[in-house]
Amino acid sequence: MNTSVIDRKVVLTKIIAVLAAVTASVALPQIFHAIGVISGTGSAVGAAFLPMHIPVILAGMLFGPVVGFTAGILSPLVSSLISGMPVAAILPFMVIELAAYGLVSGLLCKSGINSFVKLLIVQLAGRAARALAVVAAIYAFGNETLTLASIGEFITAGIFGIIIQWMFIPLCVERFKRN
Repeated sequence: MNTSVIDRKVVLTKIIAVLAAVTASVALPQIFHAIGVISGTGSAVGAAFLPMHIPVILAGMLFGPVVGFTAGILSPLVSSLISGMPVAAILPFMVIELAAYGLVSGLLCKSGINSFVKLLIVQLAGRAARALAVVAAIYAFGNETLTLASIGEFITAGIFGIIIQWMFIPLCVERFKRN
């Protein structure tokens, strides 16, 4: 087969992977926010379960750093444009965090590291990127609406989502690799 045909198929596959990840990253939070409205907990359900993170991490782990990074940047931007969530105040932090998740998961995708260990590294990298962005916003840009305590708050608020990721993502990655 001609290498240009193969290259086009690879590019098309990666474009479809980005579109699928962004679509899932926009749709899943809407489901969780609807549950929050019905249950009376509002947006706390989305913050607790981190539904936008799963498709981005999977995109990187399954299709590489370009797909993961692109999905990580586009997902919160598209979601914000369509639904207003994430709100403008946290949008830059979500973009940075999700881009880090996608990039790091993609960089680790072909490593021989166990999927669960990869996920732990990815989670630490994404949370560290967001924490650094908060610190930069406070100290470099003089943001007075944020505090260092908000770093701990976004980590503890998402503990259920982190646990769901531990259960779900390694299984998906292993299942995808088998097929």
